[in-house]
Amino acid sequence: MNVHDLIRVLPDIPALRARCRAMAALELLIGGDPEYGYFSYDPAWDPGVEAALMNNGAGDEYAVLFTPDGVFGRGFDHESWMSPYTNEDMELWPGLVDTLPEVFRPLLSEPAFCDDDVQVATVVFWRESADTAWRAGPVEIPADTDDGTGHLFRVLAAGTAEAYREFAEGYHGTVLDPAAIRHVWNLRPLTETVLKALNPNLTLARAASMTGRIGYPGGGTT
Repeated sequence: MNVHDLIRVLPDIPALRARCRAMAALELLIGGDPEYGYFSYDPAWDPGVEAALMNNGAGDEYAVLFTPDGVFGRGFDHESWMSPYTNEDMELWPGLVDTLPEVFRPLLSEPAFCDDDVQVATVVFWRESADTAWRAGPVEIPADTDDGTGHLFRVLAAGTAEAYREFAEGYHGTVLDPAAIRHVWNLRPLTETVLKALNPNLTLARAASMTGRIGYPGGGTT
């Protein structure tokens, strides 16, 4: 999978936002750590901007920003030959942002996505609010090169509770109840039964507090 494959399978903006929230809520509930999760969601990342984030702790990351103008997504695979670190001028791969709409261009200088004021990315995609499809630049990806989309966005692109469960069981090293995963994936109200199936060490009040901060719609309902 590369960025061109990704933009063909992503859902519309509201569905993508819900998917990102579900992934972040599951990470909070399973991991029990509000400070760090493989997937996270910040509803107040910047004024008027919500952010779905992924960080694997090993140099790979992505950010999907929900803005008043639409959605801007970028990912960085630190081992990809498309990384700016592979050239002396630290330039983005040709075509990556050539057709990026002006409303999203200020995000190219966002400090959180830069190294010494230079954007670091191997994947970039977007969708303006009035658009009917996701877009990516005219980037050509050689057969022997990988932009990182396949492992960066695998769970997000799959878009199913089962895909998340498969990831989480490997990442967290535990066996997870499929029904409990589906319950949260569908953003249904939390219950004691669901919570205990995911993390018996959490209280419902604590779980509601953590998920409520990311805008999980059912946080705290018994």
